[in-house]
Amino acid sequence: MMATRTNIDPAAQNYVLQTAEDADVKFVRLWFPDILGNLKGFAINAADLRDAMEEGVGFDGSAIESYARSDESDMRAFPDPNTFALLPWRPQQNAVARMFCDIQRPGGDSFDGDSRAVLKRNLERLASLGYTYYVGTELEYFYLKGPDEPEPLDRGGYFDQLSSQPASDLRRDTVLNLAEMDVPVKYSHHEAAPSQHEIDLQYTDALAMADSVMTARLVVKELAQIRGAYATFMPKPIPGVNGSGMHIHQSLFRGEHNAFFDEDDEHYLSDVGHKFIAGLLRHAPEITLVTNQWVNSYKRLIPGFEAPAYVSWSHVNRADLVRVPAYKPGYESSMRIEYRAPDPACNPYLAFSVMLAAGMKGIEEDYPAPPPMAGNAAEMSEAQRQALGVKSLPSSLGHAISLAEDSELLHEALGSHIFPSFIQNKRMEWEEYCSQVTDYEISRYLHRL
Repeated sequence: MMATRTNIDPAAQNYVLQTAEDADVKFVRLWFPDILGNLKGFAINAADLRDAMEEGVGFDGSAIESYARSDESDMRAFPDPNTFALLPWRPQQNAVARMFCDIQRPGGDSFDGDSRAVLKRNLERLASLGYTYYVGTELEYFYLKGPDEPEPLDRGGYFDQLSSQPASDLRRDTVLNLAEMDVPVKYSHHEAAPSQHEIDLQYTDALAMADSVMTARLVVKELAQIRGAYATFMPKPIPGVNGSGMHIHQSLFRGEHNAFFDEDDEHYLSDVGHKFIAGLLRHAPEITLVTNQWVNSYKRLIPGFEAPAYVSWSHVNRADLVRVPAYKPGYESSMRIEYRAPDPACNPYLAFSVMLAAGMKGIEEDYPAPPPMAGNAAEMSEAQRQALGVKSLPSSLGHAISLAEDSELLHEALGSHIFPSFIQNKRMEWEEYCSQVTDYEISRYLHRL
């Protein structure tokens, strides 16, 4: 028996149908992430939109990375009416829209391999405890001349204001396109490395932010391609310069009250906030596989390039894994915790899930927060770090896998479908990488051994 959606909001559904008609929408792209955070989807005719929202649209899940086995491949995609948006770079006549989807089995059960559903499940559990999880992201990326060689499109530096055509125009057009899709950008600027740029997405609830990250990555790449350039979210495409991170600003709210704020604390950080930090720090090594999921991710997490390599926190130092930005008087809602390890090539649905799980474990099990770091852990000797109890983040994908594969926290946060599939996928990648002979090895050893 084919499932139908019973919890659809009639007002939201009618808004989508009326907006699609008014905007001359002819095609609607149905989007969803695979297990690694790659954006997948297919298009339907606008005439079928009502049926799609009510009945779902069938597709073959076995064709999607780590999604389903061939004997259980039938899936149905249910478009989420709250995610309807026009694609501004497409023609305005016979327009194209997009909607993110919830993936279900034909019988109506939510599909455990849907990483968007994983985040929803974690947020529902959080809501049962009286909290809402808000997230802001800083997306860093590079504009390059093409996909084959990492040749920068500009030679600008941090906060440079010279119009470095076409990179500055690309970033501007990206911000404008995102605004048209109701993805507000708070800041945008040139980053430290040549041709490296940053777009900071406005704080919102975690599910909307994960959808926004997926949208922003596509818009950045689409507009670059239209201009004959190439945009990449690869964590470290150019050796010798900073890699690209995705710093995550996060807070918990109880109704209208920011649970991380305490006016009586010296730094205005509440006991709940301290425990959330303690959870992030204790579980950071095991969740890094999810927040930094590629071989290349670990070329960024090294000292000297503004990326964290050690598990520490502070109120000011941007070299630490966790930073608590300064409180602005009168803005209680802005009190937040910044987690600096993730890179922009992660799956945001899974990354938000595991960070939330780690922080909540600290709250629920009353973890004591260590004192904030005095000094820079990266500039200390190993003996000094050991004396302070400062751990390291994983140094490679293989190391990250070994720390993650027995993690009860990851298994609980990701679920019994995605957790083993994700581990298996990453182990295959690591084994394949280890079997390769790199240019570094050829240039270093061939002439002398």
